[in-house]
Amino acid sequence: MKEKKWFRAVFRRRVFVIVLLLVQIAFILYLIANTSRHSRYVGWALNVVSVVVCVYIINKEEKSAYKLTWIFLIMLFPIFGGMLYIIFYFQSNPRKLKRYFTNSSRHCRPLFLLPGDSLPFLIENYEDCLPQARYLQEYAGFPIYVHTQTEYFPSGEDFFKRVLVELEKAERYIFMEFFILREGEMLDPILDIMERKALEGLDVRLLYDDLGCFMSLPSDFKQQLERRKIQCSIFNLFKPIFSSLQNNRDHRKIVSIDGKVAFTGGMNLADEYINIYPKYGRWKDAAIMIEGEAAWSLTLIFLQMWDLGKKAMDNYEKYYPWRENPCPVMSEGYIQPYADSPLDVENVGEHVYIQIINNAKNYVYINTPYLVVDENLLSALTLAAKSGVDVRIITPHRWDKWFVRTVSRSYYRQLVMAGVKVYEYTSGFNHSKTFVSDDTVATVGTTNLDFRSLYLHFECGVWIYKNSAVTKVKEDFLKTIPISKQITPEDCSRGPIGTFIRDVLRIFAPLM
Repeated sequence: MKEKKWFRAVFRRRVFVIVLLLVQIAFILYLIANTSRHSRYVGWALNVVSVVVCVYIINKEEKSAYKLTWIFLIMLFPIFGGMLYIIFYFQSNPRKLKRYFTNSSRHCRPLFLLPGDSLPFLIENYEDCLPQARYLQEYAGFPIYVHTQTEYFPSGEDFFKRVLVELEKAERYIFMEFFILREGEMLDPILDIMERKALEGLDVRLLYDDLGCFMSLPSDFKQQLERRKIQCSIFNLFKPIFSSLQNNRDHRKIVSIDGKVAFTGGMNLADEYINIYPKYGRWKDAAIMIEGEAAWSLTLIFLQMWDLGKKAMDNYEKYYPWRENPCPVMSEGYIQPYADSPLDVENVGEHVYIQIINNAKNYVYINTPYLVVDENLLSALTLAAKSGVDVRIITPHRWDKWFVRTVSRSYYRQLVMAGVKVYEYTSGFNHSKTFVSDDTVATVGTTNLDFRSLYLHFECGVWIYKNSAVTKVKEDFLKTIPISKQITPEDCSRGPIGTFIRDVLRIFAPLM
């Protein structure tokens, strides 16, 4: 009975928000259409607004795919298309948020280097990867670290077991940040440990995205956690307002324990991620644990996001774990955690992926749950394949979103014809986000190959070079190939009608 009441309360709140959004959209369309019928001058004025908006869009510093989609919509609905764009993008003012983020990034930049600058060691020994390492450290602001060990997890079950072990070792703080939380056999034991550690006096925090948990958590979940002495922050509260700011979600997954151990990857905290709940068949995912200097980087990334909601910066340096003694962890290769934000114009996640593809000489193996890419990534993938690089991509065979599935498959033909080997994981849903190339470099993180992850969401990942985790990522990929179906040119053929439908849907890919 309690579960039914909770579900009804959550359902009413969510439906209320959705209905308000739909009412706003319907009212705007009715108002514009009704006014245009009564006054041709208003219609002309709105057409002029649409033309001005198109000129603005063309000259805006933005991905061409977004420009094409919006111009297509405005041409399709010239009377109210321009007004729709204005309402969507200019209803809220993100300048204050962007200004805070810029100041926070500037403030944190030297703090990332508290363990020291390891880039000179890389320059001296390995020149082949310098462009990528330099880009992330010198331009994006995410340094490379040496005194770090890694452990790669090819499944949610392995990740979950290790997280529980490491949480029990916490002595100062536990910081956790996730896109999706759902009460059950995965989340509940973690919250129990967090509560116990908080009662012992540790600094315990949980940050989650409101839209990601829109249908999975009770509306008073934050208050429930605070009663258990767990500090909680909800990122970007979803409001019934038609605004582009609702697109900017916190899609990161971070666990930081004392700044000494950290996790990231594709896993959220819900039962389907450990295959207790077979939502889409067997759930295939990946994560990585870093122990040592590089864990500090993910800790800072969390603290920046935590304070983004408060618009006030804490003294981050007090969380640094090696103020008294140097990090004792032995070096194993080079580790470079990184983050991506929609509040700037730098697409860090996309650039990491493109550089791995462009630098590949023998192979690039990619896991992604979605395959909705712009011309830059599409060109990089096809050019690599045409140049003799073994490019392979594994996507799901069972999808969680039919529209994304249809659009993803619209890219298959172009990729397959260029020589890219595309596979679909047949046992269930492949949610992993990994790249590995030439037995030397890999990345494990949260960024999907779709427009939302690459350009609209807050994301993070770990770039790995000359480390044992590179081999583990490759082995995991090759073990998945036999339980995946390779896409043939015949599979890509859907006839003229099917091809036309996919091509039309592909126009709207940036808005998904």
